[in-house]
Amino acid sequence: MKKSIITIATVAGTWTAAAAQNSGSSAELNFEYDSLHLFSTILTIVVFGVLILTFIKWLLDFRLKSKLIEQGAPDHVVSQLLQPITSDNKNVTIKWFALLMGVGTGLSFVDYFRPLGIHSLAIMSFSLAASFLGYYFYINRREKP
Repeated sequence: MKKSIITIATVAGTWTAAAAQNSGSSAELNFEYDSLHLFSTILTIVVFGVLILTFIKWLLDFRLKSKLIEQGAPDHVVSQLLQPITSDNKNVTIKWFALLMGVGTGLSFVDYFRPLGIHSLAIMSFSLAASFLGYYFYINRREKP
């Protein structure tokens, strides 16, 4: 999660610096200004949502561990229930590859189909959806024997 926040902040900072040098029309500048505010609002909501969900997970794990200890459950049962879930690094890498390819493809289409507007958001949404769909098919094909 930290890597994704750092990546998003870097992209936003680069985009803002590049937009500051652009001497486009006022409609483009207003769109970029509104987009930046929308992006920062969504990023803030996501960060606080992840923080709240992490705290709730930590609290529930603590309560579960306390109840298991009070009930006198065997140590091996407690350790098996509270082990962190490990994820396959290949799957995580492929997921990020698919996501970033979708973002790159969407941004390429947005740049090609100017002027910027509501259709730009639709292009980005469809390209991200297509990348997640590709990842879903990859995972399903990989899990089948």
